[in-house]
Amino acid sequence: MTPSRKTLLFTAASLTLASTACAGTTDDGASGAGDSAAPESTAAAPATAVPAPAGSYADGEYSAQGSYIPPSNQTEEVDVTLTLEDGVVTDLSVSTSGNNPTSKQYQREFTSGIQEQVVGKSLDELDVAKVAGSSLTSSGFNKALDSIRTEAAG
Repeated sequence: MTPSRKTLLFTAASLTLASTACAGTTDDGASGAGDSAAPESTAAAPATAVPAPAGSYADGEYSAQGSYIPPSNQTEEVDVTLTLEDGVVTDLSVSTSGNNPTSKQYQREFTSGIQEQVVGKSLDELDVAKVAGSSLTSSGFNKALDSIRTEAAG
């Protein structure tokens, strides 16, 4: 089997799994698990389960700061500046305070890997868990994103 054919089969299988996962509940709130409905009846469910399209945010550049407290008990800050177009992040800049040597290391790792997790994604779908081993910096980053969402929606 050629690599492109494997990719197509994997993509098709992934889409099937995603469709099945999205069709887990019906409009009346009943669980789709164990239902004997034909696949055609669940195919329409993802369209209603998908959040409203991006665009509920005003285009532009937004900045916010999020903070967190690492084990050193010195508050660390994450400054986030991003550009939105049609609800999608098109540019991102992140700077950190780096009060503690260990924090500085994690923050460097975080900033080196965050671009690929954020740029090109909808602001609504962003919730960064851990980037390059840094989970605390991610929490400060997510707080900044929450502020940006509020500002861009208003």
